[in-house]
Amino acid sequence: MQDFVIIQFLLYILVGFFAQVIDGALGMAYGVSCNSFLLSVGVLPSLASASVKIAEVFTTFVSGISHFKLGNVDKKLFTRLVIPGIFGGVIGAFVLSNFQGDKLKPYISAYLLLMGVRIIIRALRKAETDPVSMGKWIYPLGFIGGVLDAIGGGGWGPIVTSTLIARGNSARMTIGSVNASEFFVTLAQVITFSIFLTITSWQVIIGIMAGGLIAAPFAAVIAKKINPKILMLFVGLLIVFLSTRTILLSL
Repeated sequence: MQDFVIIQFLLYILVGFFAQVIDGALGMAYGVSCNSFLLSVGVLPSLASASVKIAEVFTTFVSGISHFKLGNVDKKLFTRLVIPGIFGGVIGAFVLSNFQGDKLKPYISAYLLLMGVRIIIRALRKAETDPVSMGKWIYPLGFIGGVLDAIGGGGWGPIVTSTLIARGNSARMTIGSVNASEFFVTLAQVITFSIFLTITSWQVIIGIMAGGLIAAPFAAVIAKKINPKILMLFVGLLIVFLSTRTILLSL
């Protein structure tokens, strides 16, 4: 039994390590990757999402500060995303905390499957990076991104970043602004989860955090040696596979 617990903990460390390498290369998909893995090994959706979000509070804090210092944050875009994102994140966390995990699992996996397909599509097409003006559609985008990010344990980056870049915004300013706002959205989700859930998945949280910390110094080096589009394609295919497996097992 003790050997099984140790093996399980090492698996969580591996998940955190792998997800951090992906995030270091793409600037997104940490949450989606972690959550897909956790659901596939039997962790309940609410605990999986809460665990990922608690771990992400620390990574998004460091990431946000870095982007602010490097001048990668458009303050207007940041403000327009963070406020609706917080509201969406709170609602998503509340919904996930108050429904039975097993019944939600196939639906959340279906959402993650769509995120995997979206990542694959983004890997196969050329990015547009000409700056464009921001419209009122930014507000609902932030809200929807916050809701789905909480319910799926990830998705703020794949949804918000990819939508903004696809509409022609600068990739550098988009990634910086989205990453900086993610800390506040994630923190709001964690506070909501802590109110409505008794967090018992500390083994999962510590494992994925440890894996992320181990990977952090090497992620940039590894990412530099791998073509981002090839890595993105691989990640998308892996998420599709894991999500499909979870859906089939649930049925």
